[in-house]
Amino acid sequence: MVYIFIIAPAHVQRKREVQMSRSKEMDLTTGNPFWSLLKFAIPVILGNLFQLFYTLADSVIVGKTLGAYSLAAVGSTSIIIYFVFCFINGFTGGFGICLGQRCGAKDEKGMRKSIAVSTLLSIAFTVVLTLVCCLLAHQILSWMQIPEDISGEAYDYMFVVLLGTGATVFYNMISNMLRALGDSKTPLYFLVFSSVLNIFLDILFIVPLHMGVAGAAWATILSQFLSAVFSLLVGMKKFQILHLYREDFHDLKDAAVLHLKTGFPMGFQMSVMCIGQLAMQAVVNSLGTAAVAGYTAASKADQLSVLVNNAMMTAISNYVAQNFGAGKKERIRQGVRACLIQTEAFNLFMCVGILILRHPIVRMFLSDPTQEIYHYSDMYLTIVAPFYFILGLLAVYRTSIQSMQNGRAPFTACMIELVMRIIATVGMAGILGYTAVCIASPLAWFGACALLIPCYYRMMKDSAQTA
Repeated sequence: MVYIFIIAPAHVQRKREVQMSRSKEMDLTTGNPFWSLLKFAIPVILGNLFQLFYTLADSVIVGKTLGAYSLAAVGSTSIIIYFVFCFINGFTGGFGICLGQRCGAKDEKGMRKSIAVSTLLSIAFTVVLTLVCCLLAHQILSWMQIPEDISGEAYDYMFVVLLGTGATVFYNMISNMLRALGDSKTPLYFLVFSSVLNIFLDILFIVPLHMGVAGAAWATILSQFLSAVFSLLVGMKKFQILHLYREDFHDLKDAAVLHLKTGFPMGFQMSVMCIGQLAMQAVVNSLGTAAVAGYTAASKADQLSVLVNNAMMTAISNYVAQNFGAGKKERIRQGVRACLIQTEAFNLFMCVGILILRHPIVRMFLSDPTQEIYHYSDMYLTIVAPFYFILGLLAVYRTSIQSMQNGRAPFTACMIELVMRIIATVGMAGILGYTAVCIASPLAWFGACALLIPCYYRMMKDSAQTA
């Protein structure tokens, strides 16, 4: 992974003082909260959807060209990959919160140190994570109870994706930096480009080059890396703050501690949420290839709503971080209210759309799905989709609390989610079977919201009293 920041000697006289860009795009502390959030969120939503297209393209092309067994192989490892990616997103997202708070406070020196330490920590994190994931690949597949008839292809796909962890870290780091500065459009532009490139490379690697599922993985990694590089290059032209100097890398101990205190809990929280989903996937894998194929198709559709909610999390995270840094507590309240309205509107749309199109969704991935595959996908979507509004509440309140430097409540909520998912799947699978997998997520969302919603309103009440 290569980071292309400009670093100049400390003794070199700068021809001009480097100034932060002061475009309206950057500042979330002014203007109407509703429209500021929506303007920021739409590009993030589109970007997340295009990012999902990476894996969707893999699944569609694999299913159509290589068949149900290859699709099941890709699907059986998807939660492992999602687990790693969630940690990366949370880890680098924590860095974005730190940068956003400095941006809201108009602290240019602090912003530079935040960018510098984020870069160094991301490089170190990439090396460690890649080594650990690749060395443990076989053990992970064994623990996940991958069926023997798809285990070989499952390993091929997962190993390549994990080998390219650096591309994912690189993209998430620069994207979170740009969004912390108020630019949610640049990552979108190059995700569109790289999504198209990913489809082209998928077909090239799988069909004429006969690389199998590994070809789909290589296409995803290469496309994501290019997206990161182009985002960085354009970001450096828009924001002089991204041009770092040697003195920006001095005395980073305090900044490193702060970023780790923010990044690791967020990464851990997001990955902990996936541990319960790992248990869900393990139960599904034990039910056979048809269950895996049906669950894979359904979960891909389910990810559309998850990514929309994640986009709103990104929007409210940067909004709250900037306004918290600026000391605008009432504006935070207004923004959270506006974000809730927008998030639940999106969730209603996604729920209705997914329920209506649940059979065409399955046929996107398989040319001739069996009735058994339809049964598994239908059951999951009809149970989970009506509860997307609970997921929306969870996304907004958890992120808002986190962005106001309260990491304890979101972490506790994460542990509640984990416990409830495991209880629902592992504890109830023997009685309810596949139904236990379907009800696990809604139960976990309810449990986390029961803690976070009262916590948020208590924090806002306390801030109003101390103002």
